[in-house]
Amino acid sequence: MAGRDDIDFGTANISRLFSKMFIPTLLGMVSWSLLTIVDGIFVGWGVGSNGIAAINICYPIFLVLTGFALMVGMGASVVASIHLSQDNVKAARINVTQAVWFSTFVVIGAMIFIFLAPEQISYMLGASPTLMPLVRDYMVYLIPSGIMQMWSVVGLFAIRLDGAPKYAMWCNVVPALANLFFDWLFIFPFGMGVKGAAIASSISTVIGGVMAFVYLAKYARVLKMSGVKMSPVSLALSLRNIAYQCKIGFSALLGEVTMAFVLFAGNFVFMKYLGDAGVGAYGVACYYTPFVFMFGNSIAQSAQPIVSYNYGAGRWDRVHRTLAISLRAAVLSSLVSIVAFTLFPQYLVHLFIAGSDPAAQIAIEGFPYFATGFLFFILNLVAIGYMQSIKKVAAATVFALLRGIVFLFPAFLLLPEVIGVKGMWLALPLSELLTFVVVVGYMFFKRSR
Repeated sequence: MAGRDDIDFGTANISRLFSKMFIPTLLGMVSWSLLTIVDGIFVGWGVGSNGIAAINICYPIFLVLTGFALMVGMGASVVASIHLSQDNVKAARINVTQAVWFSTFVVIGAMIFIFLAPEQISYMLGASPTLMPLVRDYMVYLIPSGIMQMWSVVGLFAIRLDGAPKYAMWCNVVPALANLFFDWLFIFPFGMGVKGAAIASSISTVIGGVMAFVYLAKYARVLKMSGVKMSPVSLALSLRNIAYQCKIGFSALLGEVTMAFVLFAGNFVFMKYLGDAGVGAYGVACYYTPFVFMFGNSIAQSAQPIVSYNYGAGRWDRVHRTLAISLRAAVLSSLVSIVAFTLFPQYLVHLFIAGSDPAAQIAIEGFPYFATGFLFFILNLVAIGYMQSIKKVAAATVFALLRGIVFLFPAFLLLPEVIGVKGMWLALPLSELLTFVVVVGYMFFKRSR
């Protein structure tokens, strides 16, 4: 299958093919990660650590919505890859179209729910009376862009599979640059605080969503969106296809739910032991977490079309080579984050908040502990993405549940009681380490059989 960038998933050299997918995917995600960091810097200096804490409290909702889009997008991409490997272009187009419209309808329901009770939701997420107005404002002004977020996330999977990873990169870079400008404009000259940050993010999300949707509707070479039939039989078939896509991509949703749970549980624990300053310190760390997640996600999403296509074609030699390259990339990528968090925590923290802020010292002391889990964090993401790509849905789901709930929840509850403040920072690393042990055990068991 030769794509817009001369990508042939079935015959091209695996190393060069992975690089051709990985580099633009990584650059696109780097732009978004840097955007997230700059967004936090603007909020930190324009509003203070309370602004960072407020965004951190309401962000689990948006992570869950993003996870839903990843679930649908990953599932549709895996199914479409297999159809393309079997020269069934029509079925591949139908799956992509169904994924886009289904995710749109779901996020509309979420938007209505948030608009009906923003203050109650803010308190449910752990906001204190002091932080509640900031949490409410950020949530209400960011959620209208949810539809475009769905189009962007789901669309990028299809765009890469269509053979245009460079365009997918620009779908991240252009919105990131726009967000950078509007963040500065709304937070500093206009003095709009977290409300301005939310509006800036909404505008940039709309730009990315429109870019992805226009490509699929007008310019896609293979995976151009098709019409939707509204007959009862067609709708029933569509629901069946969507359910299958969601089944395959379900662990991607769990991956984002894990991040949401990390924020949610961490906010409660830090609030319990250290108050608003603790949540602010944890919020600084969570602004950097997408940078770490970016490496694992870039590797998994770059490998996915290669693995799925060759899995559908029965080329297991190419599947295994792609996995080996992915694991090497994961190890090298994790070293960047580990070194930064371990050796330079004060510089990372002071980008967001002044050294005199009570949250600053808490974060500086906690960053090295937090970094101990980054290697296993990225390796687990790659392993789960691989399982999804070869339709090992049960294994991918179990791994995602282990790292996101089964191990993480007890770690957050027990470690602070046993070893104090450092236990709050070590909860995520312990959960990722235990999950990695299970993943390795599973791999050895399957190989021995």
